[in-house]
Amino acid sequence: MGSFLVIGMGRFGSAVATELYRMRHEVLAVDAHEDNVTGILDQVTNVIIGDAKDDAVLASLGVQNFDCVVVSMASAIEDSVLTTIKLKEMSAKMIVCKAQNEWHAKVLSLIGATKVIHPESDMGKRIAHSLAQRNIIDYLEISPDYGVLEIKTPKRWVDKSIIANNIRRKYGINVIAIRSAETDRIQTSPHPDTVLREGDILTVIGSKQELDEIGALT
Repeated sequence: MGSFLVIGMGRFGSAVATELYRMRHEVLAVDAHEDNVTGILDQVTNVIIGDAKDDAVLASLGVQNFDCVVVSMASAIEDSVLTTIKLKEMSAKMIVCKAQNEWHAKVLSLIGATKVIHPESDMGKRIAHSLAQRNIIDYLEISPDYGVLEIKTPKRWVDKSIIANNIRRKYGINVIAIRSAETDRIQTSPHPDTVLREGDILTVIGSKQELDEIGALT
């Protein structure tokens, strides 16, 4: 279980925060406006109403104790830049920032952001999965209960076939495509006897709970 500090509870920030919490991670949500956090009080570990641009507020959060800090107030470019600088000075372990445009992204990278993204709000859940489970490459929600996951082949599955790994029966998911690490070719609807190799990228479909379990495999 990881610990995440998410600053800015707009559509993107709230999506990241609530999805990380749903995945059973500790999440502290921070926003200067009470209205932005009241709707997610029971969907995160804790909330703080405070202006992250304020040195005293930011210092009180203990940013160095979190595995990752997400800065999501991209609409206020100056605020996100200043907050990122302060987080870097406070020795935050990992700083992920949402950018409004390419120029904003370049500035954030230059001042020390670990990772810069600039998706629309509906990308929040995809980013949450990639942050929390590093072997996940991409995630797409197709309904409130189901999704599609792109994942590196877990080590325990390497050099064994799909059927030998008992993937469908044991994990409840279906492998719908494999991108070969050797040839970079994509095989759709792979045969159950297909042997998985180290570095292969799997596209799987299943329920959110099943995909969470797969994402945690090593």
